[in-house]
Amino acid sequence: MRYHRPRGTQDILPAEAARWRHVESTFRRICAVYGYGEIRTPTFEPTELFVRSVGEHTDIVSKEMYEVVPSRAGEEREPLTLRPEGTAPTLRAYVQHSMWKLAPVTKLYYLAAIFRHERPQAGRLREHHQAGIEALGSDDPALDVETIRLGLDYLAALGITGTTLWINSVGCAVCRPLLRQELRDALRERLPRLCADCQRRYEVNPLRILDCKVEDWDALGVTLPDLIACQCADCQRHFGAVRALLDDAAIEYFVQPRLVRGLDYYTRTAFEVTHPALGAQNTLIGGGRYDGLVEELGGPPTPGIGFGSGIERVLLVCEALGIEFPSEATRPVFVITLGEAARRVGLRLLGELRRAGIASETDYTGRSIKAQMRAAHRANARIALILGEEEVAQGAVSWRDLDAATQETLPQQAALRRLGVG
Repeated sequence: MRYHRPRGTQDILPAEAARWRHVESTFRRICAVYGYGEIRTPTFEPTELFVRSVGEHTDIVSKEMYEVVPSRAGEEREPLTLRPEGTAPTLRAYVQHSMWKLAPVTKLYYLAAIFRHERPQAGRLREHHQAGIEALGSDDPALDVETIRLGLDYLAALGITGTTLWINSVGCAVCRPLLRQELRDALRERLPRLCADCQRRYEVNPLRILDCKVEDWDALGVTLPDLIACQCADCQRHFGAVRALLDDAAIEYFVQPRLVRGLDYYTRTAFEVTHPALGAQNTLIGGGRYDGLVEELGGPPTPGIGFGSGIERVLLVCEALGIEFPSEATRPVFVITLGEAARRVGLRLLGELRRAGIASETDYTGRSIKAQMRAAHRANARIALILGEEEVAQGAVSWRDLDAATQETLPQQAALRRLGVG
């Protein structure tokens, strides 16, 4: 092979693509039930959009983004980056098109390729795919719970069981300074034992330390402060209301004090849905509130909440659980011809069948009738229409029922009518 796909990417071949379509159609259906409309944004956006929204000191911005290099040297162009997450582009579109004027609450969903330059691992490739939602315009705790329920319903509709819901509150702009200081105080004596990244995070954003995947918290022996108790009264009330509504809905959850997610824009509610079949990288859905992000991107003050879900990881869990997807296989009509005159008639019949929406196929390699019959069986055809010199002369076709192994001769138009054409 002279060329291979880039490391950290994948080819999705026809048999596997059917599984992807089932997951995507399930997500679309659940989103429609909840009143979400689809949005599609460009694959690349201004680099500054992600720096400003995701956070300059996050791993995504500092280590993982793919910047687009201008193809012509010497031209001054706005730096562009392949989309590393789905929320910022969606909110950029929301602001640019003044979507808040259309409705008090805007509900959007997307299915998008995501690009991050990181070590490829199971379910997280350098090009992977996300299903995500964003709900903008309300800070009602009930909307937090709706967002969580939509994600759980999506997984349940696929047949996924055994998930765990983790929730936390990460405060707001009012109480975040106190949270950071409390965390610095708790970690100060252990600072030399933290990894290099966390030592840097200690200064710029200590909450990011809680999201570190390499720290051994048991070995560090750190007694973390009660971050929820340090939050302002509004944040505590909001989190209490979310928990009460989850209880009312009989949705089981666990509070995880170290859950902060990996993006700087989150405020108040943060949540993850995990599954043990994924091993260490076990998150199926991750999301939360970002009540200041629309304003940060130039829009009016607008609360919001959303989540992202990696499709590759969802497929891995479906495989681990042995979930069987509905078959998309069709049983085509196979048009078999022998000779040039029969071929021309056969192609005309093939066109009529396809215009009527009937799956149909023919041979393009000039094989014998026997070989074409084998091809019809391999295609799982239900009917073969056979045309030779005699059939053409009579304006007829030999109708072969491949299941019953019976055959009869019919006028061509009668055969088409039997198949539902005309």
